[in-house]
Amino acid sequence: MKRYLLAGGGTAGHVNPLLAVADTIRAAEPSSEIIVLGTAVGLEARLVPARGYELVTIPKVPFPRRPNAQAVTFPRRFRATIDDVEAIIRERSIDVVVGFGGYVSTPAYLAARRVGIGIAIHEANAKPGLANRLGARYTKQVGVAFAGTRLPNARFVGMPLRPEIEQLDREAARPVGVAYFGLDADLPTLLVTGGSLGARRINGTIVASAASIVAAGWQVLHITGDAAEITDPGIDGYTILPYCDRMDLALAVADFAVSRAGAATVSELSALGIPAVYVPYPVGNGEQRFNAAGVVEAGGGILVDDAAFLPSWVAGELLPILEDEPGREAMADAAASVGVLDGSRRFAALVAEALRGDPGKSGTGA
Repeated sequence: MKRYLLAGGGTAGHVNPLLAVADTIRAAEPSSEIIVLGTAVGLEARLVPARGYELVTIPKVPFPRRPNAQAVTFPRRFRATIDDVEAIIRERSIDVVVGFGGYVSTPAYLAARRVGIGIAIHEANAKPGLANRLGARYTKQVGVAFAGTRLPNARFVGMPLRPEIEQLDREAARPVGVAYFGLDADLPTLLVTGGSLGARRINGTIVASAASIVAAGWQVLHITGDAAEITDPGIDGYTILPYCDRMDLALAVADFAVSRAGAATVSELSALGIPAVYVPYPVGNGEQRFNAAGVVEAGGGILVDDAAFLPSWVAGELLPILEDEPGREAMADAAASVGVLDGSRRFAALVAEALRGDPGKSGTGA
């Protein structure tokens, strides 16, 4: 029986790929033992036990960004965390550490290196985080969600997707989705989403443009996010939801999308061949723009700055695209050409290499 320690957490961007890979390993090796390393305060504290996996927690010890009291005590606290993870690895006879980035992955990589067991790494963002930039120095088994991600030994495997997305038959599920959301089966659907908390610019522009989009012969399924402060304009053909717990059905009905460019969203839309306008989140380190670069270059998406995504842009740019059916079909084919539906299986193959102690091969994605 093999024992895996999967390290990652904090956000859905780390937890969901981790769980997808855990499910793939468990399906292939029912007798294997899978332990997840996380913190007690991240999203993993809820999602991992709910999925039936054991969660072992360690303190959250972020790297200090500026000189302060936390920076003074950081070396001691960080060494203690590495010691804790090493103890877990030895006590549970872990065979391989599989990291997905985030706070807990760094001590996991360093502890695995101390013990001398294999390491496999998955990087979900086109612009890699600090933990995986460090960890990639210690292994040849480095999988990336986007081709061109700059990491040592990177190999393109795609994003490990949720099973309900990976196994989605859009044609078969579309009638179910139409009924679920109360849509018109004879009209094409524009899916609009800005994430669980919403996106103010996307929400405001789409609400202001709803009448013109509907007049162009489309219906709109607009998922605003729980924190959005907008008013339903009450237009026939425009469906507004604060939250959607069946994103598989939303993707099944989507003929085109307007969305932020989070790694999971870009990966899901591309894998399913859904063309999109991507409006990257304008705050942070700019990784969303990089996430969408590949599908945009292939012709399966359009990148628009947050500040430029205005009703005038919708009228002058988006509506002509929506009215051009052959153009949209070409965009859909282009999106699918860079998308990957079996990222979990591809990355699990790298994990198997690390488990066997294979030297692997340098990737072409760095």
